[in-house]
Amino acid sequence: MTAANSAYIARDLAHVWHPCTQMKDHETLPPIPIRRGAGAWLEDYEGRRYLDAISSWWVNLFGHANPRINAAVRSQLESLEHVILAGFTHEPVIALSEALTALAPPGLTRCFYADNGSSAVEVAVKMSFHYWRNAGHGAKRRFITLANSYHGETLGALAVGNVELYKEIYRPLLMEVITAPSPDCYERAPGESWAEHSRRRFTAMERLLGQHAHETCAVIVEPLVQCAAGMRMYDPVYLALLREACDAHRVHLIADEIAVGFGRTGTLFACEQAGIRPDFMCLSKGLTGGYLPLSTVITTETVYDAFYDEYTKLTAFLHSHSFTGNPLACAAALATLAIFREDRTLERNRALAAHLGARARELEAHPHVAEVRQRGMIVAVELAADKAARTPYPWQERRGLAVYRHALTRGVLLRPIGNVVYFMPPYVVTPEEIDLMVEVALEGIERATCD
Repeated sequence: MTAANSAYIARDLAHVWHPCTQMKDHETLPPIPIRRGAGAWLEDYEGRRYLDAISSWWVNLFGHANPRINAAVRSQLESLEHVILAGFTHEPVIALSEALTALAPPGLTRCFYADNGSSAVEVAVKMSFHYWRNAGHGAKRRFITLANSYHGETLGALAVGNVELYKEIYRPLLMEVITAPSPDCYERAPGESWAEHSRRRFTAMERLLGQHAHETCAVIVEPLVQCAAGMRMYDPVYLALLREACDAHRVHLIADEIAVGFGRTGTLFACEQAGIRPDFMCLSKGLTGGYLPLSTVITTETVYDAFYDEYTKLTAFLHSHSFTGNPLACAAALATLAIFREDRTLERNRALAAHLGARARELEAHPHVAEVRQRGMIVAVELAADKAARTPYPWQERRGLAVYRHALTRGVLLRPIGNVVYFMPPYVVTPEEIDLMVEVALEGIERATCD
């Protein structure tokens, strides 16, 4: 390790508290200081490069230091860096709202901006509750969520999620929700198709809606992929059935597309694969191409109209963030959408996804790989102590960490979730870089499961 790397590490460990990290781990595995990025690669201060196979926590779409997004942010910086969005507006937020509502499922016409994914979920949850109150249905104050779901770390978002690792310690602070079984197709019976399993799992959700619709504001789901739970995937039929049931029971549907939106599942938005329109669609992460914090909740005229009245009626939605609709972030988002449009990104991704899936499925032959699953540009490899019985490794053994550590020595950034190794690369990745990712993952799996 060079003096340059060591100096940054020492300065970091003196003051920085890293997210989702047991800081004691850094005694043996120090953080890696990055000085620049280009395309799918990151580079540290000693010139060592790392292939970003996870899009820097699923946010980067078109590579690091993308020249077109750089230019858009630089141009915006010369005219306006920020302005309050209460009582004021600016061209980038207007143009972005026009673009997003044109791309979203028909009927989603209003954009409410926040800073990040958790904040967007907070907005959607509060807005749904407040809608029903304004509409004269004050008894509706609960939410239905899915087992294994994840919607963020702020208290409202944490409450409507269900990953116990993040949630359990804070349970005394959280509102109580109703939890339905996950449609996770990893749990399907032998010979059962994804659609059959997802349809069968929906019966429990339908029953809960029948029992609790009178007190339920909304059902919130991650469409098609439950990312933080280990890239758990399910069939679009579940979303179609859920939309129909929510309509029948007069319950909102919140689609958390924060991680799965902007092409990750093969379509611009995952909901498209079920042909549905949610009442609220939460977007963030790839919205700015991974450049700047920005999120939005896109909703309907029906929801908007429930808040539109004389000030003295006190029906306004008063949620706010200081940096709501930041012009720099909006400029990055507009540049990101332009790349999708001009480069025919979704079409190009189909070829990349096919190559990624074909290479990753070669890992199915490994004696400790229970499943390789894919949805668009997301591929997950499930490790198991017993492949036939699908018995997981104890979480305390941290097999995924062993994969992560090996991958770093080979210049690849993989960050497994428990026993799940996954690939979610930027869309600028090449077939050769995909080959490297999979090769290094196999090496890491061999080392992590050799005993």
